[in-house]
Amino acid sequence: MKHTSAQSILPVLLQGKGKALNGFDFSPKLWHGVILLAVCLLTSTISFAQSAPAKISVIDALFRWMPLLLQGFVFNLVISVFAMAIGTASGAALGLGQISPNVAIRKVCWFVTQFFRNSPWLVLLFFAMFLLPFEFSVFGLKIPLPDWLKATVGLSLPVMANVSEIVRGAVNSLPSGQWEAAESLAFSRRQTLWEIILPQCVKRMLPPWMNLYAILTMATVLASIVGVSEVMTLTGQALAAEGGRTDLLAPFYSFVLLIFFIYCYPIARWTVYLEQKFAVKG
Repeated sequence: MKHTSAQSILPVLLQGKGKALNGFDFSPKLWHGVILLAVCLLTSTISFAQSAPAKISVIDALFRWMPLLLQGFVFNLVISVFAMAIGTASGAALGLGQISPNVAIRKVCWFVTQFFRNSPWLVLLFFAMFLLPFEFSVFGLKIPLPDWLKATVGLSLPVMANVSEIVRGAVNSLPSGQWEAAESLAFSRRQTLWEIILPQCVKRMLPPWMNLYAILTMATVLASIVGVSEVMTLTGQALAAEGGRTDLLAPFYSFVLLIFFIYCYPIARWTVYLEQKFAVKG
């Protein structure tokens, strides 16, 4: 049985020891985000003190619009979940195609992976927004395709390519003896993949997959450029409704930064934990 399970390095950055120059620890900590938020709020307070008197304070304005901003953030999470689901399903199939014994399939899957993996996310987003139809017909029934769904498809394209590389790298990182042992037991290639190889790859793929999801979540703000009503779009509308007050810029955008930090930071720490737990010894 031919296979393409040559030894290769899993294309994921290895976890460092957390120490850098002169023994200082540069790994991210929760208090880093707190300090950053405090600096932004201090800056906004100074600018507010120097500006003309406003009808309401910065804090009151922020609390007034906070429910709407949180609603927009939930929409960001919805886009990230759908984009991750689409990208994971299509990327897994693409990654398995990269290790296919069929040369034509392997080359086509490699090209698609490299094309979308090395394309700017914003360009792919515009690509999906302008090339996908506004509506499509099913048995004469016209179904609209909303902008947020097209943005989801656009963001799922780079996710697909990166998941493809994660799958390919995880499979190729396993020792070739796994394939040889399965072949000696008369396992078919499908049985070897689904019953022996892929179950062992799950723990290797999980940390980079989680890291990719965190990156995708932060990239969902790109949808604001194409008019999707997510948190950045609603923040701009809230600032416009307040008369374009410059003293509100730092607090409002600091709040957006904070909610993304609160959501993504636990994912980053869990990723580090899983990388250490599933680290290959040897």
